[in-house]
Amino acid sequence: MTRPQLDEMNCAIARTLDVIGDRWTGLILRDVSLGITRFDAIQRDLGISRRVLSERLATMVDHGILQRVAYQTAPARYDYFPTEKGADLGLVLLAMQAWGNRWLFDDEEVPLLLRHASCGNEVSPQIACPECGEELRPQDIVPVPGPGGVDDSAELTAALERWSQPGG
Repeated sequence: MTRPQLDEMNCAIARTLDVIGDRWTGLILRDVSLGITRFDAIQRDLGISRRVLSERLATMVDHGILQRVAYQTAPARYDYFPTEKGADLGLVLLAMQAWGNRWLFDDEEVPLLLRHASCGNEVSPQIACPECGEELRPQDIVPVPGPGGVDDSAELTAALERWSQPGG
């Protein structure tokens, strides 16, 4: 049985995982978002091989997640910065961090806390309904087919039909 290519699936999660699905991409984006923007500094911080880092950075630039800005011409050296697309992906990392803090560390072991720059309060990212402001939890969401249709998966189609029934 041939495995489907994730970038060809009619699913936003599958296509996102195709872009960020390896363990290094999120950590590279984390470092760049924190201000570790130079190749050698990223490599030292992560302990990643130069070849793997070079490949991941090139992929992230190709996907429009990072932009590369020259800071030296001979030899050519670059800083890497998140694009708008990369900054949005940073929200996924914040959600992952919140999950990790809650489920993988005891309260006294949490390695990094987040503080809201505007008010100074400690925060944990939340997803909220733009209409009512209520925090969204998976059990509170009803999936419905979007304008791009549904995947050809019989299992997914059946699951969406169950959701659409009263009492889903």
